[in-house]
Amino acid sequence: MARNTVRVEPRHADNSPCHHAVKPSGRPRDPQSPCTGRTAYAVVCSEHGDVGAPHHLRVLADPAATAHRQEHRATR
Repeated sequence: MARNTVRVEPRHADNSPCHHAVKPSGRPRDPQSPCTGRTAYAVVCSEHGDVGAPHHLRVLADPAATAHRQEHRATR
């Protein structure tokens, strides 16, 4: 059985992953950076890809990730 991973990933406005250093506001720390800033958090599953709609706050995305992990455990 393959191992599934569920993670919360920061995203730009165009839904691309944001791996840049950002301020708590979501704006890039380096003004010269090509980063447009973090605008949302997506729950990403290794089996299903993006799960649900992106959340604008991390505190909303974390419980969604936990719930999706629980769904995988329930189907074993």
